Parts: sequence; structure tokens; C-alpha cells
Amino acid sequence: MPSVAVKLYSVFFKFLLKHRLQNRIQTRPDEFDPFGVTSRPEETIAAANPLFDDGVATKDIHIDPFTSLSIRIFLPESALNPPEPSGKSRARRPDLNSPADSARPSPNGSPFHPSRRSSYGNAAVANTLRAEPRRNSYGFSNDVEGLNLMAGVGSGVYRGYSPANSAKKSRKLPVILQFHGGGWVSGSNDSVANDCFCRRIAKLCDVIVLAVGYRLAPENRYPAAFEDGLKVLNWLGKQANLANLSMGGATELKKTDNRHIVDTFGASMVEPWLAAHGDPSRCVLLGVSCGANIADYVARKAVEAGKLLEPVKVVAQVLMYPFFVGSVPTHSEIKLANSYFYDKAMCMLAWKLFLPEEEFSLDHPAANPLIPDRQPPLKLMPPTLTVVAEHDWMRDRAIAYSEELRKVNVDAPVMEYKDAVHEFATLDMLLKTPQAQACAEDIAIWVKKYISLRGHEFSY
Repeated sequence: MPSVAVKLYSVFFKFLLKHRLQNRIQTRPDEFDPFGVTSRPEETIAAANPLFDDGVATKDIHIDPFTSLSIRIFLPESALNPPEPSGKSRARRPDLNSPADSARPSPNGSPFHPSRRSSYGNAAVANTLRAEPRRNSYGFSNDVEGLNLMAGVGSGVYRGYSPANSAKKSRKLPVILQFHGGGWVSGSNDSVANDCFCRRIAKLCDVIVLAVGYRLAPENRYPAAFEDGLKVLNWLGKQANLANLSMGGATELKKTDNRHIVDTFGASMVEPWLAAHGDPSRCVLLGVSCGANIADYVARKAVEAGKLLEPVKVVAQVLMYPFFVGSVPTHSEIKLANSYFYDKAMCMLAWKLFLPEEEFSLDHPAANPLIPDRQPPLKLMPPTLTVVAEHDWMRDRAIAYSEELRKVNVDAPVMEYKDAVHEFATLDMLLKTPQAQACAEDIAIWVKKYISLRGHEFSY
């Protein structure tokens, strides 16, 4: 059974959520903002931090001028490491703590004192005794202006570098599109809980995480959130094409000439972090609660688009306790209707706020993945990992969806966690359950089967 702390927090959470849902229902339509909102005033927000304080740098981008759609980028510090050599033999790096290396003479006969390097490749202390300048991990000389790595010397703020100077020397990481939960009406991509979860996934999976701030209901009902998810996937492909175009058209420019593709207002259209380190051909969708419904929709649209999405390729998806419902109740929906955090009554209120009144149905395509004649065929879906909690009333329908995928030979395992509740892995900052860390590690192991480069599948 869940701990006493989880039970007490669940009671408090359900009381606040029910009050907020009822207030949303009573809000008049003329008070809604057509531009949309991606966060609520009561949400605790984690500020973006471009420093690698805990191994991950973050920044926020508003990608659509007509809506409030935004993303938060989580860049792990491992992206600053050099690409792994293709050969089996690797040159030995000097051990700064080794007496043999510290006593090794330099070419001019003076003792060699290796300078300490920061995580960005710049030497913290200049070493003037070497015959040639030290090269950083990207193959260029340690020149901040040339690499355009930091906003200021010593500031430690990483802003990426010009695609014209990248020259395929940077390490490319897979990309995970993450869709937060919150029952359509709450939650945020920059909330403290979601920020903590995305940082953990970025480090364990060694990927760039794009947390999507989609528009919330009831200001923007279905299909706004689904369209926002697909819009981010198309934006990712546009970024990859712009980065390739920028590199190809600027190879003969001087090193200090940072030419970018710009929009009509003069702002750069190329996102430098993604241009330098993102590999959209290894894209994974990860959805949490109602975000899993969005991820599944985006995966279906990616299958229908096919090569039109290139260079973006969705190689897998992870559905964490998806927000699936249906008109015919399952065993868990009857037995666990009054479960922890999100009980069935509150979820029905959330669906009424999300779906248009004339379309409301528990067998709506956005709600029930098992309705007949749903396109595209399940056999074309990407590998799908489903995470469920023992004390979640929506678990049985998620398991049934996974079983249907396995029937058509789609890799669709189910990971069920005992004594766990809905949102147990993404609310770990508050719940502090042992299953949360184990779940993140299990996700990383499974995801790496599909995002690892050939020859490194078992490098983790």
C-alpha cells in the first residue's frame, strides 16, 4: 500500500483539484483568452537555468506567434563531450592526478603542468609552455569568440554556437518530446515537478528533452493541445532543415562571421542548441497522464506523414499512466474508481472541460484508443512502452491498448509498479517514492534500444 504521506497528500491534492475544476466549469466563455494559456497562476514554476549546475542546462522558447505554445529545452552536459571515435583504439588522456603525467616534460624541456579545463572546453588557466594551442573537444582552438560558446568569459552560460562553425564536430544527441500531465486544465512544462522529472530523463537517457507547453482547457478545448503537439514535431523538423541550410551556405565565411537565417524582424530562426546537438532522426515521444494521449496522437500523425516529416523520425514512444477512458468500464475502473490523486469523478470533469460539448463522449478518439476503425492501423505504430501504477483506475485500459499493439507484432511492453499511484514518477519531488527512480531508469534502458547508434546499443 502507498505510504501515509502519499495518502495524506492525495487527500489534499484531490480537494484542491476538485475546487479548481468546478471554478473552471463556472467560468463564463467570454472571459476566456483566445491566445490560450500554458500555465496557471497557482502553479509553482522553476525558472530556466542555462547553467550546468546539476548537469542539465535549460531555456524557454516561444515558438508560435499566434498562440501561447512554448517549449523548454533540457540540454545535458554530456552534449559538450566530443563524439566517440569510430575505431576501437582511443588515445589515452592525461590523468591530472597521476604523478607520471604531472612530471612529464614539455617539448621545450620545462615541466608540464596540465591546465584545468571547464565543462565547456575552455582552459581555466592558460598554459603558455606548450608548442601549439590546445584544442577543445570540438576540434577548434579554445577561442570563445570563434565557438560562440558562452555569453561571457567566466559566466558559464552556454548559448550554443553558430552552425557555420560546428563542422560536424559536436556530439549529436537524440531528442525526446515530453508532454506533461495535469488533466488538460492544469500542469505546465516549466513547473517544478515537471522540470525535475525532465532533468532526470535527460541525464539518464543522455538526450535533449523538449518539454512542450501546450494550451490548456477550457480556454482552448480539443483539438488545441493535440495540434500543439504536432506543431512542435513539425517545428523540430524545420529546425533541422534550417540548421543544415545554414551550415551549407556559410562554409566559406570567416570564423568570426556568424551568419544565421533570420526572420523578417531580424531574429535568428535557427535554435543553436538543437542545431549543434540535436539529432531529430532519433526522436522519442514521452507523454505523462493526459500528455500520453497527446503523444499517441502525435505518433499516429507521424506514421501518416511518413517521409514528409524527414529528417524527423519517431522511433519510439513512452506512455506513462495514460489518460485513457471508455464507455464500457474495465475492472480497474470499477474497483479503483475512488483511487489516489485523480479519481474517476474528477477525471470526468476534466474531460467535460476538454472536449467540446457537442463532441463529448467517453469513446471519443482522443479518449479511447481502442475504438474500431481508428487510423492508422496499429501494426504501423512505433514501439510503445506503457508505464502503469498498481493503484491507478485507468491502468487496465492502458494495458489493453498495449496488448492490442503486441497482437500485431509491435514491441509494446508494460511496466507495472507495485504500491504506486497515478503520477508517482513525475511527482517524485513531492512523493519521494522509491519507484520513481526505478521507473526512470527502466525507461532509459528501454529507450536506448531505439536511440543508440549502431555499435553502441549496449553501451549503457
